[in-house]
Amino acid sequence: MSWLNSVRNVLPFVAKRETPENLWHKCKGCGQMVFTKELEENLHVCPKCDHHDRIGPKIRFAQLFDEGSCSELPAPPVPEDPLKFRDQKRYTDRLKAARTDNSERDALVNARGAIDGHRVVVGVQDFGFMGGSMGLAVGEAFVRGVEAAIEDRVPYVIFTASGGARMQEGILSLMQMPRSTVAIQMLHDAGLPYIVVLTDPTSGGVMAAYAMLGDIQIAEPKATLAFTGRRVIESTIREKLPEDFQTSEYYLEHGMIDMVVHRKDLREQLGTVIGYLSAREAA
Repeated sequence: MSWLNSVRNVLPFVAKRETPENLWHKCKGCGQMVFTKELEENLHVCPKCDHHDRIGPKIRFAQLFDEGSCSELPAPPVPEDPLKFRDQKRYTDRLKAARTDNSERDALVNARGAIDGHRVVVGVQDFGFMGGSMGLAVGEAFVRGVEAAIEDRVPYVIFTASGGARMQEGILSLMQMPRSTVAIQMLHDAGLPYIVVLTDPTSGGVMAAYAMLGDIQIAEPKATLAFTGRRVIESTIREKLPEDFQTSEYYLEHGMIDMVVHRKDLREQLGTVIGYLSAREAA
């Protein structure tokens, strides 16, 4: 018997430990590998390059609301696949896949709660749900969120993240643009603040509608904000655009938004803004 075989017979067998697949996260900003736990503790912001990762409603609510104050609003019922749309897959199959992956009914979720003691209704768009695209469900959820804010006499805060209109719903998707505009006017008529937080990316029909109609416009750092693509604009005007074009910082420099706020400061800043606007409304 060889020495190796004798050692194998003596030493106890130890099963190979499997490493969890989600132990590491590759940053989309700098390409570095970051411990998932470290990323979560840093509010899903890369500790190496400060890249703000995309997050969904549940994580966003947990970061924003005072502990124990969050209560999600039910998803409003809407007709599904009203146009019986089909491309490479049926629209209904795409919806099922998105709901399985995200555990949400659609791309916009509302919740009641408190931020730094101030009562508020918050809506969060999830880019992970079909690119945060705006269809009947998103439009209806936005209107219901505004109605809940009016009922509670509190501000409505929307976190936008979208690739634009949902093509599978055609004109019905585009109709959500004027619907959301009317809902915002209802909020103004009630004397209540409407606050927008632009996150990466916000574009298309959403950018042309409720994303740019806030009383206060806030953005996370280096978020891509655009109505149409950079290449389309360059080919149309036949000019080279600045490198920082269509970013939060560019919009701030040109007076299109009010502030760019780091995620670690966002809760405190929102509390300050809501407190100021609520005091003004009460006066």
